[in-house]
Amino acid sequence: GRLRMRLLLVEDDQYLVDSLKKDLQQSGYAVDVADNGIDAEYLGNEMIYDIAILDLGLPGKNGIEVLKSWRTSGNRLPVIVLTARNAWNERVDGFKAGADDYLGKPFHIEELKARVSALLHRTNQKPSEQLDIDGIVLDEEQQALNINGNQHNLTGIEFRLLRYFLLNPEKVLSKSHLTEHIYDFDSDKDSNVIEVYVRRLRQIIGKDRIETRRGQGYVFRKSS
Repeated sequence: GRLRMRLLLVEDDQYLVDSLKKDLQQSGYAVDVADNGIDAEYLGNEMIYDIAILDLGLPGKNGIEVLKSWRTSGNRLPVIVLTARNAWNERVDGFKAGADDYLGKPFHIEELKARVSALLHRTNQKPSEQLDIDGIVLDEEQQALNINGNQHNLTGIEFRLLRYFLLNPEKVLSKSHLTEHIYDFDSDKDSNVIEVYVRRLRQIIGKDRIETRRGQGYVFRKSS
């Protein structure tokens, strides 16, 4: 197969593009650049990239719209979203739209490279099998969830969170513990985000399956 991983960098800040492109190429990635949302969406659908780094504030079409459009059409390209460092709402929007990871600006190139390689590693791992607990079936290959025959597609974070619950049923899992397991690195993790995801999972699998323990965290119940 291809030796070089091919990366789509979607960023309209020319200064940042120049430095990132050089560093990523030195790390052995082939890099293509899109500086607006329209081109980005088109290129991302070409199915030639291993990963995309997507800035959210883009001319033409914003990053969230681009990402939503990819995911809605079934495009599972692994995506790292670049957000403003303190905008946790942007991260939530990004994850809801189907991002796999995020990085707050400004960041060190070393951290970006570490996240790219962690995400590639995670998405290239062969899925083990299906996780099945009392009618909730998680298909790792499809990153989808089946409940009583109904299929739901999950975003990267929803999938990892639910997978962690299914692997640890009936245990009290604190927010900070969950955060450790669904993000790759420790930079600005936000427990607000966990609440948002638990709420989303409850809408899909039923409120009773994930119990809130005041001041302690959450428990995933084996049977409804």
